[in-house]
Amino acid sequence: MAAPEQTPAQYVPIGGDREISDRIEAYLAKRDGVDKLLKISRYASKIIIASSLFESQPLNSKLKSFESSVGVTRKALRLGKFLQSFNALKKSSELKSKRDFMASIASGGEGLYYFVEQFVWLSKAGLIDGKHSSRFSKIGAWCEFVGYVGSISVKWMDLSEIGEEKERLRSESDENVRELKMMELEEKEMMKRLSIVQDWADWLMAFADVRDGKGPLTSPLLLSSAGLLSALISAHKIWVSCKA
Repeated sequence: MAAPEQTPAQYVPIGGDREISDRIEAYLAKRDGVDKLLKISRYASKIIIASSLFESQPLNSKLKSFESSVGVTRKALRLGKFLQSFNALKKSSELKSKRDFMASIASGGEGLYYFVEQFVWLSKAGLIDGKHSSRFSKIGAWCEFVGYVGSISVKWMDLSEIGEEKERLRSESDENVRELKMMELEEKEMMKRLSIVQDWADWLMAFADVRDGKGPLTSPLLLSSAGLLSALISAHKIWVSCKA
C-alpha cells in the first residue's frame, strides 16, 4: 500500500524577519529615505576619491562619474520638495516668539534652497543652459547657509525646553511615570542632539559652497566626511521613524 501523501510543511516567517522587511519597505517608500541612501553612497565615494585609497586612475574616474550621477539623481528626486518647507513657513508666519522667527528663517532658507536646486538640476540635465548652473548653485548655497543658522538655533531652543521638562519631571511623585517619561525625554534629547550635529555638518558644506571651496575648512576629505556623517544621522532618524 502506498504511503499516505504528506502535506508539505508551510513556511512560517519569523516575526523579526517580517518586521525588518516591512520596515525596510517603509523606509524605501519615503522619498527622504531613498535620498539619504543616495547621499551615503555619494559621500562615501567622495571620501574614497579624496583620501586616495585607490591609486587606480580608471577606478577613480568611475567613482567620480558615479558620484556626479548620484548628485544629479538626488536633485531630481527632490523635485517639488520646496513646498514642504513653504508650508512649514506658513505655519510659523505669526512670529509670536524668537523661536517662531528662527523657525521662519530655517523654513524659508530651506524652501528657497530646494526651489533653486530645481533649476540647478534642469541646467545639469541640459534643459537650461549649463552656464547658469554655477550661479544657481551659489544662490542655493547662500539660502541653505542661512537656513541652517535658523535650524540650529531652533534646535538649541528645543534642547533647552527638554532640559526644563526633565527638571519639572523630577518632582513627579509616581516613580513609574517619572521613569517612563524620563526615558522618552532622554530619547528625544538624543535625537535632537543628533539633528544639531547633522545641521552643523551640512552648514559646514554650505559654508564651503558660498566661498567656492576656498579658505579654511574646505578640505575635500573634511567636507566629504561631514556629508557622510550628515547622511548617516539622517538615515538613522528616518529608520527610527519607520515602525514595522
